[in-house]
Amino acid sequence: QVQLVESGGGLVQPGGSLRLSCAASGNSFSINAMGWYRQPLGKQRELVAAITSDGRSNYADSVKGRFTISRGGTRNIVYLQMNSMSPEDTAVYYCAAGPTRPPLAYWGHGTQVTVAS
Repeated sequence: QVQLVESGGGLVQPGGSLRLSCAASGNSFSINAMGWYRQPLGKQRELVAAITSDGRSNYADSVKGRFTISRGGTRNIVYLQMNSMSPEDTAVYYCAAGPTRPPLAYWGHGTQVTVAS
């Protein structure tokens, strides 16, 4: 089993920045892709960004140029740097991991991100 623990959520003003972190533990040898999804209140969950162990990444159109996904020093840590944030970015953000993209096999519990003045 794989456990994912997110951190870094919170309240940020419009135009501000926030960085989310996610660390995987357990039987993580099968993880090749990690990523972030988000689910605004009352809406469906959507893929924000994903990255493979060799550094290939993809982004939702709504965050391209503003968000950056990266892997940590060890292959089982992933970050999401969020810049120029807007209220539309308000959502619960979930870390996910799996053997392929999009990562769907394992999920974190989610962290709330709120963009408001």
